[in-house]
Amino acid sequence: MKFQTVRLLLALLVAAMAAPAALAQEAKSAAGAKGAAKPLAKVNGAAIPQMQADILLLNQRAQGAPEDEQTRDRIREELIRRELIAQEARKKGLDKKPEITAQMDMARQATLVQAYLQDYARSHPISDEAIKKEYETVVARLGDKEYKVRHILVEKDDEAKAVIVKLKAGERFEELAKQSKDPGSKERGGDLGWSSPANYVKPFADALVKLDKGKYTTEPVKTDFGYHVILLEDVRERKTPPLDEVKPQINEAMQRQAIARHIADLRAKAKVE
Repeated sequence: MKFQTVRLLLALLVAAMAAPAALAQEAKSAAGAKGAAKPLAKVNGAAIPQMQADILLLNQRAQGAPEDEQTRDRIREELIRRELIAQEARKKGLDKKPEITAQMDMARQATLVQAYLQDYARSHPISDEAIKKEYETVVARLGDKEYKVRHILVEKDDEAKAVIVKLKAGERFEELAKQSKDPGSKERGGDLGWSSPANYVKPFADALVKLDKGKYTTEPVKTDFGYHVILLEDVRERKTPPLDEVKPQINEAMQRQAIARHIADLRAKAKVE
């Protein structure tokens, strides 16, 4: 029940900003340093560029594989197999099929998207001052206390009132939580763990901070999810990590936001018919 907003666009941006474009750039730099590289191999007369092997090697290295002859040989064989299969596919005319050409065009487009987003991120870095300001804003929003909470979520006001009556009669919160509509917490007795009020929707947070430790809400709390009965188990001081510790995460989040704004701006200016 923590308040989270998940945007498909940002998920796509994270995927698009993944390693391939960066690896390609690194491979290009390496190739440039070596001068014009001869082909990795020729398969039935068709050359396999060395850069393809360089990109795969960097990808393997990023995943922890050793950069040794065995890895290079494995990559070489893999690229040869790919070329052989691609040649057979072309012989059968598969590269002319509309559905195949469409997929090939989309793969090429995805590579361009990756390259563009990587370039945008490099040319629009987030300043240390902006990161510090965002850190201070988040720290202020989260506050200096954390709350350990349980809740029971039901669909109707009357159901929540019935739960409260049973609690007053001495029934255990954890047992009553088995009827909760929140699948993420019902099997844990309604336990939501430790969190700041800012991580919950406003009506939930407002009710939570008014509770004394060990008490539950005596009136149902309505949110967009339904009706809650909330139990405050404990309160503790929040341990805020220093800026240096969370700076990379803040920078990444702000970079994603900047890219999302840039794409929204491109979309707004585009002529779409």
